[in-house]
Amino acid sequence: MKHFLNSICISLLATAAAAEPNPLRNAYFGETHMHTAFSLDAYIGGARLMPSDALDFAQGKPVTMPDGTVMQHKRPLDFAAVTDHAEYIGEMYSTMFQDAPGYDDDDLVELREMTDIEDRQNWFFKYVISSNRSTTPQHPPFYAGPGTAQSAWDIIVQAAEDANKPGEFTSFVAFEWSGAPNGANLHRNIIFRDENVPKSVVSYIDVNSEEGLWEWMREQEAEGRHLLAIPHNSNASKGRMFPNTTSDGGPLTLDYARTRAHFEPLIEMLQVKGGSEVHRKFWAADEFADFENADSIQKNSGRIFHKKDFVRGGLTEGLGREFELGANPFKYGFIGGTDNHNGLMSAVAEDQFIGAHGPEDGSVERRRTGDVLGWIDGKDLSIGSLAAVWATENTRAAIWDAMKRRETYATSGPRIKLRMFGGNGLSDPEDPIKMAQEGYLTGTHMGGTLESAVMQPTFTVYAEKDPIGANLDRIQIIKGWVDKFGDTNEKIVDVVWSGDREVNLDTGKLAPVGNTVDLETAKYTNDIGASTLIGSWTDAEFDSQEGAYYYARALEIPTPRWSTYDAVRSGLPLLEDVPATIQERAWGSPIWYSPGR
Repeated sequence: MKHFLNSICISLLATAAAAEPNPLRNAYFGETHMHTAFSLDAYIGGARLMPSDALDFAQGKPVTMPDGTVMQHKRPLDFAAVTDHAEYIGEMYSTMFQDAPGYDDDDLVELREMTDIEDRQNWFFKYVISSNRSTTPQHPPFYAGPGTAQSAWDIIVQAAEDANKPGEFTSFVAFEWSGAPNGANLHRNIIFRDENVPKSVVSYIDVNSEEGLWEWMREQEAEGRHLLAIPHNSNASKGRMFPNTTSDGGPLTLDYARTRAHFEPLIEMLQVKGGSEVHRKFWAADEFADFENADSIQKNSGRIFHKKDFVRGGLTEGLGREFELGANPFKYGFIGGTDNHNGLMSAVAEDQFIGAHGPEDGSVERRRTGDVLGWIDGKDLSIGSLAAVWATENTRAAIWDAMKRRETYATSGPRIKLRMFGGNGLSDPEDPIKMAQEGYLTGTHMGGTLESAVMQPTFTVYAEKDPIGANLDRIQIIKGWVDKFGDTNEKIVDVVWSGDREVNLDTGKLAPVGNTVDLETAKYTNDIGASTLIGSWTDAEFDSQEGAYYYARALEIPTPRWSTYDAVRSGLPLLEDVPATIQERAWGSPIWYSPGR
């Protein structure tokens, strides 16, 4: 069934802080992946904003960039985490603080004085890339010892503590573990639930495998701490994000599956270095798979794309592993982040993109013709994505708990609200509040698992446009399952859409929504699409003996890509080898079904 509502008078409860916890939960938007001057790669690119500055920016306060430009968010975030690379925070403390050990080291004097892009790139390759993309990473010679890393961590922790305002703005203590064996991107962002954090953090230099990271996390739990890990950039993982073996080549086991699922409830879907949901090369039947594919990643470190580098491939692989092992190691909900290296939290407006890596992509010319060293061509950059959670209130505990139970989603930038419930006999909804009430009472929320007694589950979906953004095209449900023969399968269903379009019975495709973008002015109108969409779908082909996942994907009508805004503002021709328009979207965490649960 399908319904669409032509106004947003029916709202899914404001994202603003509630005076009392809301049992139906509010949508909160934030950032879970960004870097400040404490990340060496950000600093060498010109970043000088500190963690406190980044958190100020997240709250809507103005910050001054190194070139004197004042930046300010149009709309403050609800929550944020600074995730500086753990590998070199000590070195950066020595670089930036005159009284720090090692401040006068010749290499650090050189680092502080460099301005030429090529010089910076050569320095970064020498001291960072050549080491950190090996199997035996080492600190550079100017590392002044663990005390410097502890001092840096103290500053990062204090900034989060100072910014945290329960009920108004949530700031998490966090860091990034940046594992990249032989160039395979296995980075994880570590998010702590509260102020109970260790005196220092673990890096890829200290622990060279994800299993080692989980063991460190287990030790933190034994000391009473609560933390989770969010893998990102699976598109650059060289087939290792969703592996067939452990990092040392051993077989996957039930303990491996349970450990990974325990510590890693979420995965990042999109960031400035491209999308990780799917790629058109492997999902040709998915008409929306050609979205921020970032093909030029394959030019660096042997990062040739594999189907298993992408999240949908990983989800499907997880079902097969559950069939084999008895537990799913890749049971991931979805979250967003930018990986911005300018210190700017969630700078995700297509019409205001200034790059994310200092001068490497900080000009129109560099974005059109240059590259980000060791990573990607400028024209292939995305603006990144937003993290969104459904939580009872805007506090660390409530938002972290939503992440842990996977009641989350990601958007490609707009503040779309997206929700899905699954269960037996759910009503075809016409009101989002009643849909949520019924969903929590008798069904399962995004990120949950259906009971084994389910018979032909019904999924209810709702999406609401960004109040200052584009209208919505449709909501889809993507299903993946493992059949009784152990084979994996996928299906995409258009559940609800705008206008009076119909699905073509021969092709099974819904007609495109249309396109109002004027490529000469980089403007669009909301003359097509809908402001809200609500509906349901029942899986009539459901087999209770087959494991499955289901996730919702909401799409906007076409709007200009950042590269089109760049071209129009600068009086330049549109780039020929990147799309001039895109359909922004939101991805909801899956709901799983496991036989015999």
